[in-house]
Amino acid sequence: MSEYSDARSRFLRLHDALRTRICLLDYPPGSRLSEEALAAEFGTSRTPLRRVLAKLEDEGLVQSQHGVGTIVTDVDPGEMARTYDLRRELAGLVGRLSPVPITDEIIATAIGFLKQGEDLLHHPETRALAKLNMDYFHFGTSLTDNEALREMSERLYYRTARIWLTATAHLDLSDEAAIFVSELRDSLQALRARDAQAAADVRRAHISLCMARVSIVRP
Repeated sequence: MSEYSDARSRFLRLHDALRTRICLLDYPPGSRLSEEALAAEFGTSRTPLRRVLAKLEDEGLVQSQHGVGTIVTDVDPGEMARTYDLRRELAGLVGRLSPVPITDEIIATAIGFLKQGEDLLHHPETRALAKLNMDYFHFGTSLTDNEALREMSERLYYRTARIWLTATAHLDLSDEAAIFVSELRDSLQALRARDAQAAADVRRAHISLCMARVSIVRP
Protein backbone atom coordinates (compact mmCIF):
# COMPACT_ATOMS: atom_id res chain seq x y z
CA MET A 1 0.00 0.00 0.00
CA SER A 2 1.35 3.45 -0.94
CA GLU A 3 1.98 6.11 1.69
CA TYR A 4 -0.94 8.12 0.25
CA SER A 5 -3.30 5.14 0.39
CA ASP A 6 -2.26 4.38 3.95
CA ALA A 7 -2.84 7.99 5.03
CA ARG A 8 -6.20 8.03 3.24
CA SER A 9 -7.24 4.81 4.97
CA ARG A 10 -6.32 6.22 8.40
CA PHE A 11 -8.24 9.41 7.63
CA LEU A 12 -11.37 7.45 6.67
CA ARG A 13 -11.18 5.22 9.76
CA LEU A 14 -10.81 8.20 12.08
CA HIS A 15 -13.58 10.13 10.35
CA ASP A 16 -15.92 7.13 10.52
CA ALA A 17 -15.14 6.54 14.22
CA LEU A 18 -15.80 10.14 15.27
CA ARG A 19 -18.87 10.52 13.07
CA THR A 20 -20.35 7.33 14.50
CA ARG A 21 -19.70 8.49 18.07
CA ILE A 22 -21.41 11.80 17.37
CA CYS A 23 -24.42 10.16 15.76
CA LEU A 24 -24.81 7.56 18.52
CA LEU A 25 -24.61 10.40 21.08
CA ASP A 26 -21.38 9.17 22.64
CA TYR A 27 -20.53 12.83 22.06
CA PRO A 28 -23.86 14.60 22.68
CA PRO A 29 -24.60 18.11 21.36
CA GLY A 30 -22.51 20.71 23.15
CA SER A 31 -19.63 18.32 23.86
CA ARG A 32 -16.13 19.69 23.33
CA LEU A 33 -13.81 17.42 21.36
CA SER A 34 -10.28 17.59 22.72
CA GLU A 35 -7.68 17.38 19.96
CA GLU A 36 -5.07 16.31 22.49
CA ALA A 37 -7.18 13.48 23.91
CA LEU A 38 -8.30 12.24 20.49
CA ALA A 39 -4.77 12.34 19.06
CA ALA A 40 -3.56 10.27 22.01
CA GLU A 41 -6.45 7.80 21.76
CA PHE A 42 -6.03 7.16 18.04
CA GLY A 43 -2.25 7.39 18.01
CA THR A 44 -2.13 10.15 15.44
CA SER A 45 -0.74 13.64 15.16
CA ARG A 46 -2.99 16.68 15.30
CA THR A 47 -2.57 17.51 11.60
CA PRO A 48 -4.63 14.59 10.22
CA LEU A 49 -7.01 14.91 13.15
CA ARG A 50 -7.68 18.54 12.27
CA ARG A 51 -8.44 17.50 8.68
CA VAL A 52 -11.02 15.05 10.01
CA LEU A 53 -12.55 17.70 12.28
CA ALA A 54 -12.70 20.10 9.34
CA LYS A 55 -14.62 17.51 7.32
CA LEU A 56 -17.01 16.92 10.22
CA GLU A 57 -17.56 20.67 10.42
CA ASP A 58 -18.28 20.79 6.69
CA GLU A 59 -20.84 18.04 7.28
CA GLY A 60 -22.51 20.12 9.99
CA LEU A 61 -21.72 17.75 12.86
CA VAL A 62 -19.26 19.97 14.73
CA GLN A 63 -18.44 23.66 14.89
CA SER A 64 -15.09 25.29 15.56
CA GLN A 65 -15.40 28.16 18.05
CA HIS A 66 -12.51 30.55 18.56
CA GLY A 67 -11.12 30.31 22.06
CA VAL A 68 -13.32 27.32 22.86
CA GLY A 69 -12.44 24.52 20.47
CA THR A 70 -14.48 22.04 18.47
CA ILE A 71 -18.06 21.64 19.71
CA VAL A 72 -20.60 19.03 18.65
CA THR A 73 -23.59 20.74 17.06
CA ASP A 74 -27.29 20.16 17.68
CA VAL A 75 -29.95 19.61 15.02
CA ASP A 76 -32.11 22.54 13.97
CA PRO A 77 -35.80 21.47 13.78
CA GLY A 78 -36.39 23.45 10.60
CA GLU A 79 -33.36 21.99 8.93
CA MET A 80 -34.42 18.54 10.12
CA ALA A 81 -37.68 18.66 8.17
CA ARG A 82 -35.98 19.85 4.98
CA THR A 83 -33.25 17.24 5.29
CA TYR A 84 -35.72 14.42 5.83
CA ASP A 85 -37.67 15.55 2.77
CA LEU A 86 -34.55 15.35 0.64
CA ARG A 87 -33.45 12.03 2.19
CA ARG A 88 -36.82 10.54 1.29
CA GLU A 89 -36.49 11.55 -2.35
CA LEU A 90 -32.91 10.34 -2.62
CA ALA A 91 -33.89 6.97 -1.15
CA GLY A 92 -36.28 6.44 -4.05
CA LEU A 93 -33.56 7.31 -6.57
CA VAL A 94 -31.38 4.43 -5.35
CA GLY A 95 -33.65 2.06 -7.28
CA ARG A 96 -33.54 4.13 -10.48
CA LEU A 97 -30.03 5.54 -10.82
CA SER A 98 -27.47 2.85 -11.64
CA PRO A 99 -28.99 0.13 -9.44
CA VAL A 100 -26.71 -2.85 -8.91
CA PRO A 101 -27.85 -6.36 -9.90
CA ILE A 102 -29.49 -8.09 -6.94
CA THR A 103 -27.24 -11.06 -6.24
CA ASP A 104 -27.61 -14.02 -3.89
CA GLU A 105 -24.94 -12.39 -1.72
CA ILE A 106 -27.01 -9.22 -1.37
CA ILE A 107 -30.06 -11.27 -0.41
CA ALA A 108 -28.01 -13.21 2.14
CA THR A 109 -26.83 -9.94 3.66
CA ALA A 110 -30.44 -8.72 3.90
CA ILE A 111 -31.39 -11.98 5.62
CA GLY A 112 -28.61 -11.35 8.15
CA PHE A 113 -29.94 -7.88 8.90
CA LEU A 114 -33.43 -9.28 9.41
CA LYS A 115 -32.08 -11.89 11.84
CA GLN A 116 -30.33 -9.16 13.87
CA GLY A 117 -33.50 -7.08 13.89
CA GLU A 118 -35.63 -9.99 15.05
CA ASP A 119 -33.17 -10.66 17.86
CA LEU A 120 -33.64 -7.07 19.01
CA LEU A 121 -37.41 -7.54 19.12
CA HIS A 122 -36.97 -9.75 22.17
CA HIS A 123 -34.56 -7.41 23.96
CA PRO A 124 -34.78 -3.94 22.33
CA GLU A 125 -31.86 -1.69 23.19
CA THR A 126 -31.59 1.86 21.94
CA ARG A 127 -27.95 1.97 20.93
CA ALA A 128 -27.98 -1.48 19.32
CA LEU A 129 -31.05 -0.56 17.29
CA ALA A 130 -29.51 2.74 16.19
CA LYS A 131 -26.27 1.01 15.16
CA LEU A 132 -28.15 -1.65 13.20
CA ASN A 133 -30.13 1.05 11.43
CA MET A 134 -26.87 2.83 10.58
CA ASP A 135 -25.35 -0.33 9.15
CA TYR A 136 -28.51 -1.05 7.18
CA PHE A 137 -28.47 2.46 5.75
CA HIS A 138 -25.02 1.78 4.29
CA PHE A 139 -26.26 -1.53 2.91
CA GLY A 140 -29.12 0.30 1.22
CA THR A 141 -26.89 2.88 -0.45
CA SER A 142 -24.58 0.10 -1.67
CA LEU A 143 -27.42 -0.95 -3.98
CA THR A 144 -26.57 1.86 -6.39
CA ASP A 145 -23.38 2.44 -8.34
CA ASN A 146 -24.11 6.17 -8.52
CA GLU A 147 -21.32 7.58 -6.37
CA ALA A 148 -22.74 11.10 -6.16
CA LEU A 149 -26.07 9.71 -4.94
CA ARG A 150 -24.34 7.58 -2.31
CA GLU A 151 -22.27 10.51 -1.06
CA MET A 152 -25.21 12.91 -0.80
CA SER A 153 -27.42 10.29 0.85
CA GLU A 154 -24.71 9.56 3.41
CA ARG A 155 -24.12 13.20 4.16
CA LEU A 156 -27.82 13.83 4.81
CA TYR A 157 -28.27 10.62 6.78
CA TYR A 158 -25.65 11.64 9.31
CA ARG A 159 -27.19 15.10 9.61
CA THR A 160 -30.37 13.46 10.93
CA ALA A 161 -29.13 10.23 12.53
CA ARG A 162 -29.07 11.74 16.03
CA ILE A 163 -32.69 12.85 15.93
CA TRP A 164 -34.18 9.41 16.49
CA LEU A 165 -31.89 8.78 19.47
CA THR A 166 -32.84 12.05 21.13
CA ALA A 167 -36.52 11.20 20.64
CA THR A 168 -36.39 7.71 22.13
CA ALA A 169 -37.29 8.94 25.61
CA HIS A 170 -40.74 9.77 24.19
CA LEU A 171 -41.08 6.75 21.88
CA ASP A 172 -41.96 3.14 22.63
CA LEU A 173 -38.74 1.27 21.90
CA SER A 174 -40.54 -2.02 21.29
CA ASP A 175 -42.71 -0.31 18.69
CA GLU A 176 -39.64 1.25 17.07
CA ALA A 177 -37.96 -2.15 16.84
CA ALA A 178 -41.10 -3.69 15.34
CA ILE A 179 -41.37 -0.92 12.73
CA PHE A 180 -37.74 -1.37 11.75
CA VAL A 181 -38.12 -5.15 11.47
CA SER A 182 -41.16 -4.55 9.26
CA GLU A 183 -38.95 -2.49 6.96
CA LEU A 184 -36.32 -5.24 6.91
CA ARG A 185 -38.92 -7.87 6.01
CA ASP A 186 -40.49 -5.77 3.25
CA SER A 187 -37.06 -4.93 1.83
CA LEU A 188 -36.02 -8.58 1.84
CA GLN A 189 -39.19 -9.54 0.00
CA ALA A 190 -38.42 -6.94 -2.69
CA LEU A 191 -34.79 -8.06 -2.98
CA ARG A 192 -35.81 -11.69 -3.30
CA ALA A 193 -37.97 -10.60 -6.24
CA ARG A 194 -34.81 -8.91 -7.66
CA ASP A 195 -36.72 -5.61 -7.66
CA ALA A 196 -34.31 -2.85 -6.69
CA GLN A 197 -36.94 -0.12 -7.14
CA ALA A 198 -39.38 -1.86 -4.80
CA ALA A 199 -36.63 -2.12 -2.15
CA ALA A 200 -35.86 1.59 -2.57
CA ASP A 201 -39.55 2.45 -2.26
CA VAL A 202 -39.74 0.52 1.02
CA ARG A 203 -36.90 2.64 2.39
CA ARG A 204 -38.52 5.81 1.12
CA ALA A 205 -41.81 4.98 2.85
CA HIS A 206 -40.12 4.21 6.14
CA ILE A 207 -38.16 7.47 6.08
CA SER A 208 -41.52 9.28 5.81
CA LEU A 209 -42.87 7.23 8.68
CA CYS A 210 -39.82 7.97 10.83
CA MET A 211 -40.11 11.69 10.10
CA ALA A 212 -43.75 11.67 11.16
CA ARG A 213 -43.04 9.86 14.43
CA VAL A 214 -40.06 11.98 15.37
CA SER A 215 -41.82 15.24 14.49
CA ILE A 216 -44.51 14.46 17.04
CA VAL A 217 -42.02 14.46 19.90
CA ARG A 218 -39.68 17.22 18.72
CA PRO A 219 -40.21 20.64 20.36
